[in-house]
Amino acid sequence: MMAQQIICWGAAQYIRFVGWSGRWQILGADLPEGLVEQGRPFIVAFWHGRLLMMSRSWRYPERVHVLISAHRDGQLISRTIAHFGSKTVVGSKRRGGVGAAREITRLLKGGEVVAVTPDGPRGPRMRVSEGIIALAILGDVPIIPLTYACRPRKIFSSWDRFNLPLPFCRGVFIWGEAIEIPKGADDRIKEAKRLHLECALHEITNTADTMLGQALTDPAPEPGSEPAPPVAGQQATNTGRQGTNK
Repeated sequence: MMAQQIICWGAAQYIRFVGWSGRWQILGADLPEGLVEQGRPFIVAFWHGRLLMMSRSWRYPERVHVLISAHRDGQLISRTIAHFGSKTVVGSKRRGGVGAAREITRLLKGGEVVAVTPDGPRGPRMRVSEGIIALAILGDVPIIPLTYACRPRKIFSSWDRFNLPLPFCRGVFIWGEAIEIPKGADDRIKEAKRLHLECALHEITNTADTMLGQALTDPAPEPGSEPAPPVAGQQATNTGRQGTNK
């Protein structure tokens, strides 16, 4: 327990140092900050691999309840983001999902903001699961996509291609447009909204990486589909940069 506390304290200090030493730009924060100031709840969605710096993405980290898994990694995340005032809801599709959905619905109905990594906790990478759409319908709230990119960075060879910003980096956060889910959405509309969110997250993430001259991160193949051929010249670039400083 003590070791976990030390690790999480160290992670929080690293986030603070990277935020302090880097030059960060935030685009589109007027939308979510305006909703908070009006007392209107929403769900914020970002890829699992872009999770680390999200407490620096706007002025209200203490207003966010982050959905995490009951796995040890989830507990590390919970203890780390607590240093910035953010709270957590524990649950996943496999463990505690029903209880977590009830708690998230209660929070949203009470005007709180909930953050979800729609490809977490175990992937597939950069593919939106249907769970976040169900949560938005239960809470009757919009979903706002969010991402960041930085340079230099280290990309790990983990399933999510975790992005680790390095000190004195340049970085950019991008908030996307709100995606509304009709209360009585049928399966066809739910799937259309799921794809809409997935495309929106890909678009802002690719935009952020491109702004900083970084190679794009390929999403995992769609479940049940064959891997798509890589863009010409991109496979070697991405492979050569996995787990290296950028």
